Amino acid sequence: MTDALKRLSDEGVAIWLDDLSRKRITSGNLAELIDQSHVVGVTTNPSIFQKAISQGDGYDTQLTDLAARKVTVEEAIRMITTADVRDAADILRPVFDATDGQDGRVSIEVDPRLAHNTRATVAEAKQLAWLVDRPNTLIKIPATKAGLPAITETIGLGISVNVTLIFSLERYREVMDAYLSGLEKAKERGLDLSKIHSVASFFVSRVDTEIDKRIDALGTDEAKAARGKAGLANARLAYEAYEEVFSSDRWNALDKAHANKQRPLWASTGVKDKAYKDTLYVDDLVAPNTVNTMPEATLEATADHGQITGDTVTGTYEQARADLDAVEKLGISYDEVVQLLEDEGVEKFEGAWNDLLKSTEAELKRLAPSEA
Repeated sequence: MTDALKRLSDEGVAIWLDDLSRKRITSGNLAELIDQSHVVGVTTNPSIFQKAISQGDGYDTQLTDLAARKVTVEEAIRMITTADVRDAADILRPVFDATDGQDGRVSIEVDPRLAHNTRATVAEAKQLAWLVDRPNTLIKIPATKAGLPAITETIGLGISVNVTLIFSLERYREVMDAYLSGLEKAKERGLDLSKIHSVASFFVSRVDTEIDKRIDALGTDEAKAARGKAGLANARLAYEAYEEVFSSDRWNALDKAHANKQRPLWASTGVKDKAYKDTLYVDDLVAPNTVNTMPEATLEATADHGQITGDTVTGTYEQARADLDAVEKLGISYDEVVQLLEDEGVEKFEGAWNDLLKSTEAELKRLAPSEA
């Protein structure tokens, strides 16, 4: 079942699971995925935690204790989510040690309501790193305009970061610049650069979903020929940018100080359109020194029938540019699409966070001890 997953790993793609719950931790499922399915990392987001906490009774014991202490709903969420991340980090610690810190990592996101507040994002990143208190944690910071200086400052403090919600090539270059600036700050402070890691989460399927919707509205044969190509093209050109930045003189100076490259991470890899193969964003985004974070359905599909045929990214850049140009020629604005997706991404995570607040508050009330 896992031959395709092994081939993917052998090609230099780290397989991370885009999901976490207490049940997954306590049942041994996460350990099993690490052992049998080549999973070497975990990503989380507010939507994942909202789903986990609202289903089943896995959190009742902790929620009962939190209710007895009359903590705020925000504190309850922080205690619950950081406990899951800490436990998952402990399960992944052998992978972290075996890969010298590159993998075996668990991501936890700053409060998405802070996405447009640089100072608050940095403060939250420091707090989360302290709360989880595991070296194999990544703090997720969104790649908003306010997020960029927060990334620099957080990396400069020696805290490893997963930059999330990247949709555009221009913003991705700004993210890499923010990372290098952070490493330069850390170096000035005398920190050990070899201990600082980062990934840049470049979202894939959402680009196709939005552009395909606009293509379908046009309805012409010329438009239909461009369907399902923009997401891959965008990601492949991101990898070209990665190769360029991490072979520059600026990078080489940091490389000599034992810094780590910021790996591209393919996010939003679950296929939304049933017209496409369900392993599209895995099979066609194979490149060295990348991460692919998959929902469990995509992981299982790849294990079952993934077609891993080697590097499917390097050398595809001319065609990728042509594919994005074809979309522009249809009158669909790339810049407009990627900005919309960033704005919607922040809104969706804020919405999930608010849902999480509501459902956690309801659980605290349900489990609160009687005053009698």
